[in-house]
Amino acid sequence: MEMPGWLDLLGGLIERTQGFWRKVGDLETEQHRDALGAIAIDRPVYIAGIARSGSTILLETLSRHPDVATHQYRDFPLVLAPIHWDKVFGRRQAGHTEAVERAHKDRIKVTPSSPEAMEEIVWMAFFPHLHDPTRSQVLNATTSAPAFEQFYRAHIKKLLMIRRGRRYLAKANYDVTRLAYLLKLFPDARFIVPVREPLWHVASLVKQHRLFVAAETTDPRIRRHMRRAGHFEFGLDRRAINANDDEAAARIEALWAAGRDAEGYARLWARTYGFVLDQLAREPALADAIRFVRYEDFCTRPAMELEAIAAHAGLDFTPSAIAEMASGISSPDYYSPAFDPEERALITEITRMTAARLGYGN
Repeated sequence: MEMPGWLDLLGGLIERTQGFWRKVGDLETEQHRDALGAIAIDRPVYIAGIARSGSTILLETLSRHPDVATHQYRDFPLVLAPIHWDKVFGRRQAGHTEAVERAHKDRIKVTPSSPEAMEEIVWMAFFPHLHDPTRSQVLNATTSAPAFEQFYRAHIKKLLMIRRGRRYLAKANYDVTRLAYLLKLFPDARFIVPVREPLWHVASLVKQHRLFVAAETTDPRIRRHMRRAGHFEFGLDRRAINANDDEAAARIEALWAAGRDAEGYARLWARTYGFVLDQLAREPALADAIRFVRYEDFCTRPAMELEAIAAHAGLDFTPSAIAEMASGISSPDYYSPAFDPEERALITEITRMTAARLGYGN
């Protein structure tokens, strides 16, 4: 968990002059108008769920398809102008191939060319309120933001161009509150929503929060990086997701402020996934575009789950590729929930109704 000084300084400069870099992004769109105009956005695939639900391993796995283009670690910090950044710096980083375990200390090893969640930076450039827990963060089919939509479509095409891909794949956990809006923009989009048994999920979130609080306290550059990259799931700048419920978000924030991390995360779990399920009940087209993936099923029967996920996403992996990918997937064995009986009972009660709707406890 290290943050080079030069990257912190450059990230700060870009953060302070964001409007300028949006204009640079528009300029490169104009410069490459013909090439981008020839690129179609075909069935974009979004992985969206609460952090620590298995979204990264899903991204790592699906990104192996030769047609897929994703954001990568090396795209930071100039995500708003990816063509210029790739030419000036990104390609140089691609040569650094030594894989190291990522900051989460969860067995996943990465290089600068590994797929990563980066598109949140684009969303934040146009919707400054998206991580304000006092306001609803939901964007739906009634949302209209022409400037963002034009920029975002061009941005996806740029990634397809520089990565030489035909299908856009994004891990974007906060898109869990924007699924209906994304389906409006891309009617052929496919969504994969990873979920995890509540006790294990809450335990993982609490573990990560403590890990990042310690690291950010030691090195403030890490906290700044998390903010600039749009990661507010844990750490000193943790913020609740407001899924159209001010009261629920305020309660989660109050629990966290009181040091009741597990209870706050349990309520976040129940409210966020409950919001998605309620939305699907009202919107059949969205329900057809979504596949829930239970982390436990993915770890215990990976080949079967990968086949179903690939079919939903429209990615034609070969049987040998499925078998190879499945061989590297297993349940975590480096920690387990350490809650006392009272905490376990509280988490179970808070999440019980939503968990049952997702097939847990049946």
